[in-house]
Amino acid sequence: MKDLIIKYKSVIKFILTFLLVYGVLTFAYKLYLDYSDGSVYYPDYFTNLVAKQSNELLHAFGYDSQIAKHPDEPSMKLIINGKYLARVVEGCNSISVIILFVSFIIAFAGKFKTTFFYILVGSVLIYIVNLLRIVILSIGLYHYPWRREELHTVIFPLIIYGMVFLLWMFWVNRFSNLTASNE
Repeated sequence: MKDLIIKYKSVIKFILTFLLVYGVLTFAYKLYLDYSDGSVYYPDYFTNLVAKQSNELLHAFGYDSQIAKHPDEPSMKLIINGKYLARVVEGCNSISVIILFVSFIIAFAGKFKTTFFYILVGSVLIYIVNLLRIVILSIGLYHYPWRREELHTVIFPLIIYGMVFLLWMFWVNRFSNLTASNE
């Protein structure tokens, strides 16, 4: 048993670090959601911000769009030319995806400064790509409503998780301690 632990020490360290960081960040995010009363920034600050910024991007692309509080659930309605197309819910704000990204990067940490800046730049990039995917989905739903299922269940996740996967692969191959120890 001891030999197995020694042999797979780096794998065990990765798994335990990932789970610890993911657990702590997820718990902190849950606390944030539990204490977000949504009175000023409905339903919570980040979801509200994503809805507003998506709306601004749609305006920049020439669409007459607006957002409104959903009366029946904690989300923001996204409307183009008077047509209610989508809801921006808590799961659309990219925070859960960023938590997953950060947990992986810390589990494969490199030098502190490099790790910190990669997490910062990667998180901002994920956030921006998330905004663009909401805009793309909204425009797609406006022009191709019969493709709703493909857009939301295939294209939508592919964009954000594909981006995260590419960032992870770039990190592991360029900056992590794993790469540095194998050279």
